[in-house]
Amino acid sequence: MSAALTLDRTPPLAGLNVQRMNGAGNKILVLDLRGKGLASTADEARAIHRAPGLDFDQLMSIEDRRDPNSLAFIRILNNDGSEAEACGNGMRCVADRLWRETHRALLTLQTRAGLIACERLEDLVYRVDMGRPRLSWQEIPTSAPIADTRAVDICLKNEAAPRFPKAGLVNMGNPHVVFFVPDAKAVDLSLYGPAYETHELLPEKANVSFAEVLAPDAILVRVWERGVGATLACGSAACATLVAAARRGLAGRRARVILPGGELTIEWREKDDRVLMTGPVEFEREIFLTADMFAGVRAVT
Repeated sequence: MSAALTLDRTPPLAGLNVQRMNGAGNKILVLDLRGKGLASTADEARAIHRAPGLDFDQLMSIEDRRDPNSLAFIRILNNDGSEAEACGNGMRCVADRLWRETHRALLTLQTRAGLIACERLEDLVYRVDMGRPRLSWQEIPTSAPIADTRAVDICLKNEAAPRFPKAGLVNMGNPHVVFFVPDAKAVDLSLYGPAYETHELLPEKANVSFAEVLAPDAILVRVWERGVGATLACGSAACATLVAAARRGLAGRRARVILPGGELTIEWREKDDRVLMTGPVEFEREIFLTADMFAGVRAVT
C-alpha cells in the first residue's frame, strides 16, 4: 500500500550522492544503490529531474548484481520516469565510475537488454558492446507485420505534415525509427519527434532519428529520444542509425556519428554481427540528494 511522505519519514534516496556526468552531451546521472536494498522509482526519477541542477536524460542506478557474470545490474530511467532497456552513453558513464573503484579495464554489466561489456580504451574513453541489432518486425516491435524493415513508409494522419523518406527500423535494446533526409538540421524535431515516437505502428513507442549521410563514414544525426525528448546525444540511436544506413548501402559498417553534443564511433562488425560504440565521458560534479527534492513523492510502505 502507498502512503504520502510526511515530515518524519525520510525519503529513501535522501542523503545519497549522485554523480552528474555526460556522454557526448547526453545528460546522465549515476546513482549507486548497491548494498542498500533500494531501487529508484519512476516518481523519484521525475522528482530528481525537477530539482535545480539535476535535470537529466537518463538516471543510471547501479544496483546489486542479478547475474553472477556481471558486476552490477543497471536500472535505466528516463526523465519522465519510464524505464529504458539500453543507454550506451549512460553505460560509458557507469563504466567510468566503476573503473575508478575496481580498475578493471573490462566490465560486464547487466541491463534489461542483457549483459553489456564495457571496455576502457584510454582515460575518459570507453567502448561498449551494444550487442546484435534486432531487425524483424516482431523484435522491433511493430503493430503489424512488415516484410522488410530497411525502408518502411510511416505516415502521419495529419495530411499537412511533410512526407519523409521511408524509415529504417532497428531495435538496439530499444526501438528506433531512422529517417534519412537531405538536411537533418532543417527538420522540426520538437514537432515530428513526438509524432513518430507515439505512432500507432510502434506499440512500445520509439526513439526517432533524422540522419544526414555526409560521407560513407560520417553521418549527422538529430534524435528525439523516447521518454526524454530532444537530446544532445543518444548512443543507441547512433548505433541504430549506422545499422540502418549500412543496410541501405548509404554508409559503410563503421562511421563517425555526429550528434549535437559530440561524436561517437560506431562499428557494426561483420564477423559476429555485434555493434560497438566508442565515445567519451565527462564527470561534471557530485550532488547531494536532500529530502526536500522528494516533496510530494509517495513512498511504498
